[in-house]
Amino acid sequence: MLILRLVNSTNTSEAITASRVACATSLRQLSHAIVGHGVGDDMLDQITEFVGDLLPEIESMPTRSRPVDDMKRRLFGKTPGDGEGMEHYPDCVVSGPANPMGLAVTCHREGDDAVAQVSFGPAFEGAPGRAHGGMVAAVFDDVMSFVLSMLRTPAYTGRLTVSYLAPTPLGIELEFRARLREQEGRKLWIEGMATSDGETFAESEGLFISVPLDRFGNPKTDS
Repeated sequence: MLILRLVNSTNTSEAITASRVACATSLRQLSHAIVGHGVGDDMLDQITEFVGDLLPEIESMPTRSRPVDDMKRRLFGKTPGDGEGMEHYPDCVVSGPANPMGLAVTCHREGDDAVAQVSFGPAFEGAPGRAHGGMVAAVFDDVMSFVLSMLRTPAYTGRLTVSYLAPTPLGIELEFRARLREQEGRKLWIEGMATSDGETFAESEGLFISVPLDRFGNPKTDS
């Protein structure tokens, strides 16, 4: 069984189980199915009623918090090996498998590169038949942060620029790559590119500002 640790607001241990991940996966699939298909009102009304019946019970359960130690700091404790998969935290909206509204990006290390794969479904459509540019930018930001994990350097995004060279296709596997280009003091410049069938459709540059690990995640001290 998949188990990833989180802590809820009652300070009791809660696990990210296979059931939570499977539920999130099903909800993502449902979202893409509703957006991508001509669903009739009868079916939509059934879904609305079903969800409405569940919500009061779910919302009455203890709220969850995600401490920075579980979410982020652990990312910098060990340098990932070549070929090793990398993840942020289970509820990450870009690469978290337990987030029902997420992109479910997967990422691994290839030498000095962080390499991510993703397929944009209908719910992320911008122009007809193409992915929304904001989704592309989000993946760049996420895969660049995996480079920070490889460097064991906590940092925040200072600036992210994206050059859209061609439309981003839906429904096929895309590859995003990022690597460190330059570092000067606390400033790290990371460059990225995104390809489809070997053709580059977007490029990006990010400026990240490093912070000491013990200050990472504390809004009063991390600037």
